[in-house]
Amino acid sequence: MHHTSRTALRRSLKRVHQRTLSTSAPAPPVQITTLPNKIRVATEATPSHFSALGLYVDAGSRYETPSTLGVSHFVDRLAFKTTATRSQEEMSAAIDQMGGQIMCASARESMMYQSTHFHQANPLALSLIADTVINPAFLDDEISLQRDAARYEIREINSKPDMILPEILHEVAYDGKTLGIPLLCPEERIDHINRDCIREYMQRLYTPERMVVAGAGMQHEELVELVDKYFSSLKPTTFIPPHPLQPTSRQNNPQHPVAPHLIPKSPGSLYKSLTRAASYLTPSVTLEPGYSSVLNPQSTYTGGHRFLHREDSEFNHLYLAFEGVSIHDDDIYALATMQVLLGGGGSFSAGGPGKGMYSRLYTHILNHYPQVDHCASFHHIYSDSSLFGLFASFVPKAGRHHGNTADQILPHLVHQLSLLLYAPVSETELSRAKNQLKSSLMMALESRAVEVEDLGRQILVHGRKISVSEMCEKVDELTPESIRKTAERVFGPRSGNKATIVCMGRDDVRDWKGVLRKYSVAGA
Repeated sequence: MHHTSRTALRRSLKRVHQRTLSTSAPAPPVQITTLPNKIRVATEATPSHFSALGLYVDAGSRYETPSTLGVSHFVDRLAFKTTATRSQEEMSAAIDQMGGQIMCASARESMMYQSTHFHQANPLALSLIADTVINPAFLDDEISLQRDAARYEIREINSKPDMILPEILHEVAYDGKTLGIPLLCPEERIDHINRDCIREYMQRLYTPERMVVAGAGMQHEELVELVDKYFSSLKPTTFIPPHPLQPTSRQNNPQHPVAPHLIPKSPGSLYKSLTRAASYLTPSVTLEPGYSSVLNPQSTYTGGHRFLHREDSEFNHLYLAFEGVSIHDDDIYALATMQVLLGGGGSFSAGGPGKGMYSRLYTHILNHYPQVDHCASFHHIYSDSSLFGLFASFVPKAGRHHGNTADQILPHLVHQLSLLLYAPVSETELSRAKNQLKSSLMMALESRAVEVEDLGRQILVHGRKISVSEMCEKVDELTPESIRKTAERVFGPRSGNKATIVCMGRDDVRDWKGVLRKYSVAGA
């Protein structure tokens, strides 16, 4: 057989094989079981040499009350320490014996305990997670050590504008309530965190109906048996915790009619942004009539402005945000695509020439203004709200330096938003943004840890698994007109939305409302 014939045959067989795979390899099935005590167990049957499992709790800083403010930070730090059944040394030895990775992470709307390990370590991994959640000792010595660690963390994060400013942005946007409660324990609260307030917090929120145990790379029946073994002692409760830090004063926010119901700074994972909201068990909240946000009646979004004077700052920093739609809203896909379309990043592209260079913030701002060191879009998504906006870090205007004031940079940011309102997005540009978003969604799931986290959080948030193919179909349905309509809904002049502006550096933005009016953008 000639070489060309053999090559043609191999190609033909390869095409047949690819077609067979495409029709006979459906998405891995997701199984969900609810145990008698209401804890949910979910698995996704994806073969691998490793297993991953995690416990996801509908808790986090947004649920803190005045008496438990800052507790989430300490619960995170005190995980996998001394318990009623294991000393600190025994806990450490068991983690070493497991030979994998185990961790706890706190967020605004969830607490996560997660492990990646060899298959045979499944029982040990879940027993360690159950032990640290059900039987924590909270020794005075360990709490004291974490107080010192918390003070160090606060100093470190306060010295890094890119880390502290998103926290301040949330505080201003939500008036220091619910989603505006800081992730880190406030410094003045550190010495008030003790065993009693930690237990109060966990008894109120760590109930089985607020928990999901998820696994990937293991049999569903195996995980159900393990969860029943280690978590059956938890009893369900019908108690609905009071919403933290309820607003007590009426706000003069005029209500505008909007369309009826219209989907860790961690820009590297858009997939996490789309799935990392807290719970479909939205807390029962009775807010005063005027306090509800325009887009999300349950949230406490108020918008606002804050200036932090830093005379010795290397750069000025400016954040502009609006409240976006919640994780349950179909417009979340349009908003996520808008974030990719705006894009941006640093003035130096670590990914090499061309990485993200077609995004609007690169082509319209970073490529034209060398004094701008960083300019990017962001989108923080939650169960009943989100924050969408832009930020810039730029050389301040001082002496002979060719820098800028915040007043000079703000119009550039507002102009980029106004273009989404008043200039149609081309099909080519929209297609590029949609492809980037879809590839980010798919590539994130290459990680076993991300896969199990996604599964656990989605069951916690939606009560079901939304497949990546379903998400991609939603993205594919977007048109230039749907992008414009979503932009109008979030920051259009008739949306009734309010702007949130945070500025750090040598000078503040002055007439920011005038700038918004000039470009016919909401928030003035």
